[in-house]
Amino acid sequence: MRTAVPWASDPAHSKGRQHKEQGSTERGPRDAFQRDRDRIVHSISFRRLRHKTQVFLSPDGDHFRVRLTHSIEVAQIGRTIARALGLNEDLTEALCLAHDIGHPPFGHAGEDALKAALAGQGGFDHNGNTLRALMEIDSPYPRWNGLNLTWETLEGLAKHNGPIAEPGWALAAANAAFPFDLGRWPSLEAQVAAIADDIAYDNHDIDDGLRAGLLSLDQLMAVPVVARGWTDTRARFTDVPLERLTGELIRGQIGAMVNDVIAETRTRLAAARIETAADVRSAGQLVGFSHGMREDERALKRFMYDNLYHHPRQLAAADAAHGVVAGLFAAYHADPMLMPESWSSRLPDSEPERSRHIADFIAGMTDRYAVTRYRDVVGSIVLPEGF
Repeated sequence: MRTAVPWASDPAHSKGRQHKEQGSTERGPRDAFQRDRDRIVHSISFRRLRHKTQVFLSPDGDHFRVRLTHSIEVAQIGRTIARALGLNEDLTEALCLAHDIGHPPFGHAGEDALKAALAGQGGFDHNGNTLRALMEIDSPYPRWNGLNLTWETLEGLAKHNGPIAEPGWALAAANAAFPFDLGRWPSLEAQVAAIADDIAYDNHDIDDGLRAGLLSLDQLMAVPVVARGWTDTRARFTDVPLERLTGELIRGQIGAMVNDVIAETRTRLAAARIETAADVRSAGQLVGFSHGMREDERALKRFMYDNLYHHPRQLAAADAAHGVVAGLFAAYHADPMLMPESWSSRLPDSEPERSRHIADFIAGMTDRYAVTRYRDVVGSIVLPEGF
């Protein structure tokens, strides 16, 4: 690893963990951020991402991305940017790998269903649920709840998109237990993780959309950054069949975005005269695209929403997924004993804790487990194409 710059997060100066640990140095030479990354990788919450929606709900094809593969791809991009900028790669990787752990089954469709189910009990937010999962629910260790990650990792997950003025109940509870200074900007590593997420899904969702037949290259030529990239790709590979060039197109776009972020961030760091990691907290957003690339990226996002995420087949699948999650919540709320004993035995007596506990159980489900449980406790369901 390269020598870190003075404004990189330093595990030797971490603010520590919520719960004091004894004897952890006996488990090898890893520093605090390396331990965080490893705890995330070994967690049940991370393993469940294998069967949670990225774009396509419960995809039948082996070649489509799921939350797990997406998170690994985000980590790859994040580490590349962090290394180029001299930041802490291990913290960056930990944040990238964990950023989607709070997503319920079926992605945003499942989140919308839980948000509606908890409308009178504080609502539901996947980012707050990430903190809840890592600090309370996923508890493999004998002396504390959660994974007991460092402040820097939890803080980065809490506000990787910037300061938070009005946290939801789950994030507010996490912040009360281990304050994250929500009104200030997060570390550069957290900012890198956020933009690595954008770069990954902007480009890899194109790949999945083409593979599924919901997008075509002709459609994509309406997006300026894609059209320019396609022209360049074809010019460099005149003797290669067109069907073999889409991977190179996407590869080139990722590289262009990564290089743009690195150059723009260096410019912003110099202009802001950042000298220490503490300076980052009050300097505003330092990691980002240049103005031109930001406009290109926004145009790409608009295209993807119009043509992929809101494709009729995707919307039909999302409606069915919403019904599965809403049906599960209604069934468990009416009869909590339908939940496994390990969950029903810990059911709180009063609201809003009772409803939130039921939502905790559902949010941890994978797509396929949610469908199985729905059939067990609600009844048969006809799933549309796309499931």
